[in-house]
Amino acid sequence: MEEANTVKYYLARYFFLALSVLQVLAATLILLQFGDSNKNRVAMFVMVTLAMIFFSLHLLVAAKIKRVAISKKKLAIINPHKVKEYDWSEVKDLKLIPFLNLYSLKLKGKKNKIYFLPFSDTSAMFGIFTSDSELISKKSR
Repeated sequence: MEEANTVKYYLARYFFLALSVLQVLAATLILLQFGDSNKNRVAMFVMVTLAMIFFSLHLLVAAKIKRVAISKKKLAIINPHKVKEYDWSEVKDLKLIPFLNLYSLKLKGKKNKIYFLPFSDTSAMFGIFTSDSELISKKSR
């Protein structure tokens, strides 16, 4: 089974949490370093507000990004405590979101979508997303 890079997975999952922690640290640094003035209060308010926005984005995004391993016959959703395997016949929808460089997976009988990162190689996943020109060039070789 082929799986995405673990470092990319954790970076995507905890990116907004790291940004929120950095914003809180910057606000604390402004308060401690430069004292208490109206300009510093406004800057600290903006940074704490950004930290809350980034933290809420982390709560929304982190639960939906999963580790997925894919083979030609099955796909496995890897949770910290267990691995759930599904056949390709149980997949309702699989889409590439090019702007975010994520795949969107919808399983039959499940309500929510699962988002996962592409694999290390940039080629299409087992011929699913290949264009006709790529298939023709592979056949002619």
